[in-house]
Amino acid sequence: MTQNATRPPLPPFTLETARQKVRAAEDGWNTRDPERVSLAYTVDSKWRNRAEFITGRNEIVDLLTRKWNRELDYRLIKELWAFTDNRIAVRFAYEWHDDAGNWFRSYGNENWEFDADGLMAIRHASINDLPIKETDRHFHWPLGRRPDNHASLSDLGL
Repeated sequence: MTQNATRPPLPPFTLETARQKVRAAEDGWNTRDPERVSLAYTVDSKWRNRAEFITGRNEIVDLLTRKWNRELDYRLIKELWAFTDNRIAVRFAYEWHDDAGNWFRSYGNENWEFDADGLMAIRHASINDLPIKETDRHFHWPLGRRPDNHASLSDLGL
């Protein structure tokens, strides 16, 4: 993908295309491939991730590399919360463990703004980590894309 490629679906979003965009983002993040994930963002994308502020694909790759080196066996579910013409709000949860085997479920909300080519130009994420027991995990699919028949966050009561 080149820097100027489009990333369908493109704004303005409908309910169907907003849901498609959210699932595409979830699928990308579940690859845990920082380079691949960074291509969904503009070259000068601005992020607030927790308390970290970054700009551009190189910083996105650096942040995601650190993240997935620390958050092992990461599995994510995103769910559409709201949308307008070129903005989408999502809620999400992901499960992971640290190198000592301690499990966590991280909950959060993201606000996204897209350019006309469907690349995310702005991402604001608020995230909280909850320690959980391994027996309390809900996300058990093999690493990678969440199966289509797996329960959503709402179905799981999260």
